[in-house]
Amino acid sequence: MTPPRETALNSPATPAWVRRPTNLARAVTAELVERIVRGVHPSGTSLPPEPILCETFGVSRTVVREAVKILQEKGLVQVRQGAGTMVTPPAHWDMLDELVLAATIAVDDSFAILDDLVVTRRVLESDMANVAARLADTETIERLRAMVDRMDELVDDHVTYHDHDRAFHDTIMQASGNRIARGVVRALESQVINTARYMGRTERALCVASNQGHRRIYERIAAHDANGAAEAMFTHITEAWLVRRNGSGSPARLER
Repeated sequence: MTPPRETALNSPATPAWVRRPTNLARAVTAELVERIVRGVHPSGTSLPPEPILCETFGVSRTVVREAVKILQEKGLVQVRQGAGTMVTPPAHWDMLDELVLAATIAVDDSFAILDDLVVTRRVLESDMANVAARLADTETIERLRAMVDRMDELVDDHVTYHDHDRAFHDTIMQASGNRIARGVVRALESQVINTARYMGRTERALCVASNQGHRRIYERIAAHDANGAAEAMFTHITEAWLVRRNGSGSPARLER
């Protein structure tokens, strides 16, 4: 007896799409990324065969093959001759990929992924602050001062404040000249800046405390104190996250 599609896939067979996307392969990929990350298709097991995937998503073999190719590029599967398409362990996944990172954050109740994201950002931005303190010209220093002063005026408007907050950090990253590190930080942040779990609490007092950290960073950069700027950035990112994290679980992954 042929098992129903839902049993074969161990998940609802009908995708949650209201309208058929123009790029079917990418839509199928997004659904499969989510299922793999959620453990519907665990590491070490094979994806359902092509005919079942075609029937489930209502697409052709060509679309399914393209989706599997994209999954392979993201490190989520490995195609083995005669063994089918095997799901790889999480250590093989491309965590800078927007679909993989977003899906992983969505299922992580322990804050471990967000903690690791903050640690990565902290390392890179501390180094960029160090370089910026050595390279920043008068124009850049004046721009940072103006940003800090403006954020003091915006502490009652957390939405606008956070827009300026990101611009402050980006100005420092640009001043460092490290396009690779800046690209990594921006890619990571783009996945979380609109999520409540990352942004956390937003009351006025927290904006005030946050901008005190910004001012310390600015002052060290203005003084061309490279080590001081790096330390100020490290402390600021750590403290700001611990407050937003709001005591959820152990922050052991942040300790250094």
